[in-house]
Amino acid sequence: MVSVLGEPELGRRCEGGVDVPLLVWRLPAPVLAISSAVVGGGLGECRWVVNATVPMSYDRDDPADHLGEIAGGLGLDGPGVGLLTGVDVADVVRTNDGGVRLWATVGLGTPIQAAAPPGGAPEPVGTVNVVAWVPQRLSAGALVNAVATIAEAKTQAIRDLGLAATGTATDAACLVCPLDGPEAAYGGPRSDWGARLARAAYAAVRRGGSVPWPDRQR
Repeated sequence: MVSVLGEPELGRRCEGGVDVPLLVWRLPAPVLAISSAVVGGGLGECRWVVNATVPMSYDRDDPADHLGEIAGGLGLDGPGVGLLTGVDVADVVRTNDGGVRLWATVGLGTPIQAAAPPGGAPEPVGTVNVVAWVPQRLSAGALVNAVATIAEAKTQAIRDLGLAATGTATDAACLVCPLDGPEAAYGGPRSDWGARLARAAYAAVRRGGSVPWPDRQR
């Protein structure tokens, strides 16, 4: 199947007095999405995806409303997925593997270990956002497994970059596939599609994370 998720448009907008970029995927046909994003999180139909840069001083407590404003300003309607990051999304890293297409914006200024002692000061923002396309319909279980596979590959890349971390406190993922067609039952790292996703995610995070953080942030 030809990829419904083509190359995103790179746009710009004024945010807090600063000119900042955003990536927008305008899908020609609805897809099935699973996401951990603040907008469009969960499992459901998707017609657009936005990955928007915000200033490092970002302190709004209504990110869902904010993303709704951004989507409205872009003329997007219907269900979609919206992500935010302090990284300059113009530096998006693209990878492909056997029909899988993946885009990652990688900010590792504040890497963390997922399991940490309770308490402590809130972590400053650092974000790894991943958007990926698989050209076969995945079952609900395979979609959940595929998101875990992306997270595992991300952590592998971060460790290979020399960081004792599993990610950042605000990482997010969006995985989309066709709404119809025969279902693939598995999304783990040794399944057909999971293996390709893992390689694509690893390559993107490894490449994106090799650029020093101050050179990537806004």
